[in-house]
Amino acid sequence: MDTIEYTKFSPALAQRAAGLAQLGCASADGRTRLRRLYQDGSAKIRLPAVSADPLEAVLINTAGGLTGGDRIGWDVDVGADASASITTQACEKVYRAASDHAEVRVKLTVGENGRIAWLPQETIVFDRAAFARTLDVELAAGAEALLLEATLFGRLAMGERATQGIFRDRWRVRQDGFLLHGEDFRVGPDIAARLARPAAAGGAIAVATLLLVSTRAEALLDPVREIIGDQGGASFWSVKASGKLLARLYAGDGYQLRQRLVPLVGLLNGRAGLPKLWSL
Repeated sequence: MDTIEYTKFSPALAQRAAGLAQLGCASADGRTRLRRLYQDGSAKIRLPAVSADPLEAVLINTAGGLTGGDRIGWDVDVGADASASITTQACEKVYRAASDHAEVRVKLTVGENGRIAWLPQETIVFDRAAFARTLDVELAAGAEALLLEATLFGRLAMGERATQGIFRDRWRVRQDGFLLHGEDFRVGPDIAARLARPAAAGGAIAVATLLLVSTRAEALLDPVREIIGDQGGASFWSVKASGKLLARLYAGDGYQLRQRLVPLVGLLNGRAGLPKLWSL
């Protein structure tokens, strides 16, 4: 990690959050059903009652946010022909770090002809936070994935802006052993200065990346571009027997970003639509 100047603190007084949650599901009798649920520490999973696929899961960090030294892991395994939609109870908050960095590791595995929608609510980065996130996805042949990560560098409505800090986001998406998508995003320690650059976000503090891996992705490219407008962009690539649609959005604040994310996710998530916890 890059470094910033931290406020001194006493390690003896520091309490760190740690958690790991694992969820496994499989198709049986024409429905996706829970097969494994493991929870440890501050990482919890709740399963709302649904009458049809996909299986829905809500991730909860009971620590109420993350700061330096906190570690959270989420592991989801969707079996062949099964379908799951994953979201979070609320926006994840990353607070000022006194030392070290907060870390979230996500591992998603999808079996043949299975489908996953990874749709967490936004991550809110506070000033002088230090945060690293990794997203590792393994898709079998014929599997589909809709992946979203949205980040707010401050909350303008509360008079908050992340000017200093460290933020890192690493994605690796593989299908049938082939690297389908990989990216590393890093900003800091001068977050505000970097985001102000025209080639970055032009001063916007709300950004999102959305990736759809599916054979039907190409047909959705024009509708996606219409929703995004001139504050972002989208592209499509044919990759072996599948394809990927990658969209990036930016906005002046979280509300403006979600105004476009809501119809965009509704479009790309098909009949499953939006997670019930999402709203404007």
